[in-house]
Amino acid sequence: QVQLVESGGGLVQAGGSLRLSCAASGRTFRSYAVGWFRQAPGKEREFVSFISWSGGSTYYSDSVKGRFTISRDNAKNTVYLQMNGLKAEDTAVYYCAAGSIGLRPHDYDFWGQGTQVTVSS
Repeated sequence: QVQLVESGGGLVQAGGSLRLSCAASGRTFRSYAVGWFRQAPGKEREFVSFISWSGGSTYYSDSVKGRFTISRDNAKNTVYLQMNGLKAEDTAVYYCAAGSIGLRPHDYDFWGQGTQVTVSS
């Protein structure tokens, strides 16, 4: 069993930064890749980034590449998403998920509750 809890969301002005955290519990957490997704009202859940179980492989959607950075600290059972240069279109609920590496929600088995990120213009 894996349980995930996101934190770090909030309200920020355009151009600002936030760091999201995904804290995991469960002894099998280190066996999973972790992805970040986001969902705005009326839109499909959208892939943002993933990181492999070892941290050796990362990938970003075109919309965030160059602005966001994903990392993980397995000793702390935590994955981070550093978000810089935030734009109004980044406003969404952000979710972390654990599972097989991939770009689709169906690739992931466990999900956190989400954390709201709101970017004002």
